[in-house]
Amino acid sequence: MIGRRKLLALLGGAGVLAARAGGAQAPQRKRRVAMLVPFEADDAEAKYRVRGFRLGMRDLGWIEGSNLELDIRYSGGEREGIERQAAELVKLGPDVILGFSSPVVRALRHATATIPIVFANVTDAVGQGFVPSLARPGGNITGFSFIEPEMVGKWISLLASVKPDLARVALMFNPETAPFFDPYLQSFKAAPQRLPLAIEAAHVRGVPEIESAIAALAREPTSGLILGSDIFLVNVRAEIIELAAKYRLPAISAYRQWVLEGSLMSYGPDTADIARRASGYVDRILRGEPPGNLPVQSPFKFELAINLKTAKALGLTVRGSFAELADEVIE
Repeated sequence: MIGRRKLLALLGGAGVLAARAGGAQAPQRKRRVAMLVPFEADDAEAKYRVRGFRLGMRDLGWIEGSNLELDIRYSGGEREGIERQAAELVKLGPDVILGFSSPVVRALRHATATIPIVFANVTDAVGQGFVPSLARPGGNITGFSFIEPEMVGKWISLLASVKPDLARVALMFNPETAPFFDPYLQSFKAAPQRLPLAIEAAHVRGVPEIESAIAALAREPTSGLILGSDIFLVNVRAEIIELAAKYRLPAISAYRQWVLEGSLMSYGPDTADIARRASGYVDRILRGEPPGNLPVQSPFKFELAINLKTAKALGLTVRGSFAELADEVIE
């Protein structure tokens, strides 16, 4: 026989238990939340984020099929697909829309000025015109940011930790899907540097350009690659991981999933944690709080992952003390 507590956990998890124990009562009227994910439905990174959000909503008492209807659209990384899916979601008239990435929020912003939008994993929301202020977003948009300018220096330092002769670094991104990296790079170059090295932008818009950039960079054995937090790159990461291995180029990205799939190293915010935290804002909006009153929040859970098998293939030695600092080590 299944006990009462186990049965409640199966039905709704911690959110139901909290409500029964005298916590916040879960609303009885079914509400509709839409989500736009800029990856394919079977992408591991997409699943990671969606699961984080679902768990967060469950823990707040929102149960799919009971008091919550969740509409999820997977657009892939193409602008046309994102814009089409954004328009379709707006026509459904959801109570709140959760959007991942800058291109998604840009499309949603053009599609509606009234439906509340909560963003997750968006960089430089003010610079991109999504909100006028982080502290006072106003309007119908708020959410959770992703990468700050200081991250560029941290990526370089981590690369140098496993490649002591590092002298040249390229920051790769698509300027159409990640326009914030050009000013971030300029800001980094203008600041005093601890490590004397050359850093440049590698603008790419397709796999042939990616291969050309990687091949050119790899001609200098003291080079390294930073893969910007860019949905375009995420959607072609299999090709990038293969090319980095082919040309024996050490690379670091913001996403743990890259390392699980064979890339050397990653350091960045936990994307599932951000999605789970976003559920808190969705909950507050569903309960009547205006999105414009909710300040944009920064990430606070960061992860370092390293693939020792890839490091060995690249001829790099990873110190034991460095590996011990990693949240995840792939043997």
